[in-house]
Amino acid sequence: MREATVTNLPELLKAASRRGDVPPFMVMDVMAAAERIEAAGGHVVHMEVGQPAAPAPKAAIAAAHRALDAARIDYTSALGIPSLRQRIARHYLDTYACSVDPGRIVVTTGSSGAFILAFLAAFEPGDRIAVTVPGYPPYRHILTALGCEPVLIETSGETRHALTGEALLAAHRKRPLNGVLVASPANPTGTMMSRQAMTGLIAAAEEAGIRFISDEIYHGLDYAFPAVTAAELSPHALVINSFSKYFCMTGWRVGWMVVPETLVRPIERLQQNLAISVPTLSQFAAEAAFDGAEEMEAVKRGYVENRRILIEGLPRAGLTNFLPADGAFYLYADVSDFTSDSLAFAKQMLEEAHVAATPGIDFDPIHGRSFMRFSYARSADDMREAVARITRWLR
Repeated sequence: MREATVTNLPELLKAASRRGDVPPFMVMDVMAAAERIEAAGGHVVHMEVGQPAAPAPKAAIAAAHRALDAARIDYTSALGIPSLRQRIARHYLDTYACSVDPGRIVVTTGSSGAFILAFLAAFEPGDRIAVTVPGYPPYRHILTALGCEPVLIETSGETRHALTGEALLAAHRKRPLNGVLVASPANPTGTMMSRQAMTGLIAAAEEAGIRFISDEIYHGLDYAFPAVTAAELSPHALVINSFSKYFCMTGWRVGWMVVPETLVRPIERLQQNLAISVPTLSQFAAEAAFDGAEEMEAVKRGYVENRRILIEGLPRAGLTNFLPADGAFYLYADVSDFTSDSLAFAKQMLEEAHVAATPGIDFDPIHGRSFMRFSYARSADDMREAVARITRWLR
């Protein structure tokens, strides 16, 4: 039988669905370009991806070894291993003095899996969900792929780049919103919301019938003041977190949600059908990761030093204007003195200085051409080398 080729296939069989027509996550493209330079023998300083340089906690790795030695890595409950859900609930009590029913906790395939489950359970196709810019690109892209409409709301320095209740309600009055998603600490800005600001925003959203989703993936990495969890402020909020950042477990792909009671069963049904369960090995490791807090605090102290190196060093290179880095491990810098095309700037800096960073256009389609995001999740030596290379290059 003659095999069909792309050229002689019917048009319907060649086409991808419109749902797949979303922009790329540019940070991954930058990382791939950096890897090509390294494959050719070059040395790149990586500041493009939010990838901790430190490994997972020793306790997590030991737990994974024990699970492998037992040779039983089976399916788990769709909601997650019960002991892990209980341990996450204890984390809320220990960290925030907030009591959370383990029955409201859902273990997910990283925060990415949590966003998909949350959006599917909470929204219908055509629903409008507010997200701030600058902000994490996959918020917009996942919503678009699922048939929802991301509504971009600009933030400013006047509110420390935090969304206010007034701004949310102003957008709602123009055309009704069904949901809002915020992050604190935020990516790419590193800015955080105070307790007062978070409380006011949640109250404004819920009084208007707008579903509130809180991305708390960078909790634990707070420098200006302690992060506030939405789980403490409302039983109706969806809270998303992950072991990727604070616990340095990016590739393990395990996260969690705290969800309203009414959404537990719908999300369970979705998880059963979409994934069956989260990888069992990762769940065993995640439960043990909570015992590695002392290690992770040492890693956090390293981020504080890296932050200092950049805040003091980048101005000497001519990058004098950046947003307050309250938390996470990013510096969002204004590069408008050098370019009006952050994508071209990123490519040139990678090719000529061998420093990989992410163009602001990835995070903000409105003003992002004037900004770059620099991750300081790697070593202090990497940060010093990056500052030296950028300084030489810009001069």
